[in-house]
Amino acid sequence: MKRLLGFFLIVAMFSLTAGELLASDPNPKDLYIQAEIFFDQGKYEEALSLFQKAADKGDADSQYYLGYLYNNGLGVPQDQTLAAQWYQKAADQGLPLAQHNLGCSYFYGEGVPQNQGLAVQLYKKAAEQGLPQAQFNLGNSYFNGEGVPRDHTLATQWYQKAAEQGLPDAQYNLGNSYYFGRGVPQNHALAAQWFQKAADQGFPQAQYNLGAMFYKGQGVPRNRTLAVQLYQKAASQGDQYAQKRLTEMGLNW
Repeated sequence: MKRLLGFFLIVAMFSLTAGELLASDPNPKDLYIQAEIFFDQGKYEEALSLFQKAADKGDADSQYYLGYLYNNGLGVPQDQTLAAQWYQKAADQGLPLAQHNLGCSYFYGEGVPQNQGLAVQLYKKAAEQGLPQAQFNLGNSYFNGEGVPRDHTLATQWYQKAAEQGLPDAQYNLGNSYYFGRGVPQNHALAAQWFQKAADQGFPQAQYNLGAMFYKGQGVPRNRTLAVQLYQKAASQGDQYAQKRLTEMGLNW
């Protein structure tokens, strides 16, 4: 009976307007749940009012979403300073999405003074909690030497973690690491495997690179028919290298 009662209470709560819900003084998680529904429906102003109330009560998820709304100007004028402040509150509670987004704010100097060293620290906190986008950005920071000394070995390790979670950007970068032997021993077969994973998700640069490998027979058996198919997939998404290659071959995309 308790489970059924909880279900009916939730249904009743979701039938309220934002104003009625605020007047009923619910707990922060109830506010967050309803706000997320409004957010998914594109009702950003209603979501904002509920996220604000829950955030003021210390709900980390609501603080994150409030930062996201301010950062993107959804339901409220864009204000990257306020966005960073709300990301900070959620990040201080250990929320990986907020740590990552606050890291991006510091990396690009949006709403806060630019500080790539601090950005890397925040990426790492989120990456260590398993957030693939943070793992990818941390890998990029090590690869480019931004905020940390350049280290292709560490870059590849973080790309690997994100790639194994299915992030196509990381799969593509990991493929490049194996192709060129940066941070790992050169291995064209492994490069092709990671390019394939990213290509299967529609990543155009991976489609082009994998096509080139099939065309040359690098790490895979030579297959020019498959190479052309991959070039065409990449070209149809606007990849200029693939378009140029097909033009040189006298083919359309």
